Amino acid sequence: MIDLKKTVHEMIRNGTWKFEDGAFYQALRLPDGRSVIAGYDGEDFILPGGLGRGDKKVVRERLSFILGLDTDLDSFYAEISDSPFAFLAEEFKGLTVPASPSPYQALVEVIAQQQVSFEFAQRTIANLVRLAGRPVEEVYTFPTPEDIAELSDEELKGAKLGYRAHYVKNLTALYLEGKLNLDLRDWKVENAVKYLTKFRGIGKWTAELFLSYGLRKNTYPAGDLGLRRGIAKIFGRKVKEVKEKEVREVIEPYGKWKSLLAFYVTCYDRKTELEGKLKIQNR
Repeated sequence: MIDLKKTVHEMIRNGTWKFEDGAFYQALRLPDGRSVIAGYDGEDFILPGGLGRGDKKVVRERLSFILGLDTDLDSFYAEISDSPFAFLAEEFKGLTVPASPSPYQALVEVIAQQQVSFEFAQRTIANLVRLAGRPVEEVYTFPTPEDIAELSDEELKGAKLGYRAHYVKNLTALYLEGKLNLDLRDWKVENAVKYLTKFRGIGKWTAELFLSYGLRKNTYPAGDLGLRRGIAKIFGRKVKEVKEKEVREVIEPYGKWKSLLAFYVTCYDRKTELEGKLKIQNR
């Protein structure tokens, strides 16, 4: 069974969602452009009034996608039970991989994470959301591509994205012009990565993380520092010894569970890094 508290703890704190009284609530934009906030409490969906049957279906599907409600965690835990990763099942029991409500949002959020800490990236994304998103109660919907395109360079700099602001602006323009396709659900991972990395601002790390976070493709950014560091901790090695090749050798044998396993390892790294910083602060 999904543990909502653990799952939302690993979500990007971007100002588009909240966790209140044990329930997750997400601001969403409906197909007709209306903005609503809908939730899930671990058993039932919490839907706003006035939604038609079609909109209710869209909202349920979106929330299920974001929270990974169809993840077969028991099978995953059984798969890693006799491996060096077995302890992760107890450590993060009930954790699913959060996903983005839309591919465009995923691309922007992944670009914002390039070459910075996860904590810093979260702040810049939240800045962007407050700058161009639409308020819904006390949260915001994520800005549309049109919202971002209308921002001046100076306004976009206010989000503190640094050089990444240029990538966001240019890729947004290409997306609106139909020159950048983000609907790659039916593509093979290798082909999707090759396609995406043709665009300036999208490297292999960005492409792989986008495919996982935005489309729930069974892949992971093997060159990610957090993932490499997590592998190093679990196997008692130095981080500099764990390259992308070594990460793939460890993760690939887990087949359909490799993306989920990579996420658990990354979460383990975040947790232990935070614990280490707290120990230093409390000395």
